[in-house]
Amino acid sequence: MISEQTNVHSSEVTDPILSIQNASVTYDDGESYVLNDVSLDIGRNEIVGVVGESGSGKSMFAETILDAIPDPGILEGRVVYRPDGGTEIDVLEQSDEGLRSMRWEQISMVFQGAMSSFNPTMSIGDHFHDTLDAHDADRTAGMERARELLSDLYLDPERVLASYPHELSGGMQQRALIALSLVLEPDILVMDEPTAALDLLMQQSILILLKELREKYDLTMVFITHDLPLVAALADRLAVMYAFDIVEVGPAEEIVDDAAHPYTRALLNSTPSLNAPLEEMRPIEGQSPAPINVPDGCSYHPRCPLATSECVRNDPAFETPSPNHAAACFHWEEAREEIALNYEDLLEHPSERPGGEDR
Repeated sequence: MISEQTNVHSSEVTDPILSIQNASVTYDDGESYVLNDVSLDIGRNEIVGVVGESGSGKSMFAETILDAIPDPGILEGRVVYRPDGGTEIDVLEQSDEGLRSMRWEQISMVFQGAMSSFNPTMSIGDHFHDTLDAHDADRTAGMERARELLSDLYLDPERVLASYPHELSGGMQQRALIALSLVLEPDILVMDEPTAALDLLMQQSILILLKELREKYDLTMVFITHDLPLVAALADRLAVMYAFDIVEVGPAEEIVDDAAHPYTRALLNSTPSLNAPLEEMRPIEGQSPAPINVPDGCSYHPRCPLATSECVRNDPAFETPSPNHAAACFHWEEAREEIALNYEDLLEHPSERPGGEDR
């Protein structure tokens, strides 16, 4: 049911650079929720993966961070950005000019599909020039940083800067877009399905590069994706979304090894990977609810094999299977026992997980 939660999860963050607090997005005069009272802290220099099926609210969560909800959506709640050594900033209270500056200089975003993000009539170098000029940044210093970023992403800076978008492969375009998003030295990089259009090997290559960028530039990252096993190889923590709300959050390795919410376990079993045979993949039966038709009680109960009358009547509070791991489910212990993961033989060998090096 769309309702105010009785408690929030307890996935603790000691030094949050970003706090999303009770964020809700509604349309149709409040009749349709596309984000429902979501709260999540993002730690400084942390990589958080936000995962879920299409239509779960992931992209709306990303747009909430930047106060970029499309009209006529109404965003309520708080988004607090805490720069290192600076005064905290309420993103939702910023003027248009303040937001324009913040969206590149403090918090930057990479959207799905690099080709749609570039102007096809401009060279990649011109995109960097425009971005630097729009923010009154020093062009010489900025282009030096652009070349360094492109090199960090294993691209030939001079070739890429002189090229038009269509002259680059999909992987090269996506890496150039990541470099562009970082040229103004933001603290936080939000990525909405940045690798969805790429093949599996290129996806994994970009994840490795993102890890290297995090270490070199002290970046905080929020990685939005439908592919839970993929982002688990990158993220420190995972937040799983269903029906416009977070239903489980915790350390990435713990969620992949022993997820507590039935939906998370089903999502893991339904996602293609190099290590789970196709015949063992199990699609999630049914469909996720539309914004105007979210069921009462636990929103997942129509699709859940463990649902009881309690799930139909009541919205579950968060339970804590372990410190810093929380799941909104009445039957999380049964889920672990009764919903087996289809790659259980890999749990003893983290280095063999989809897309993964050993942690």
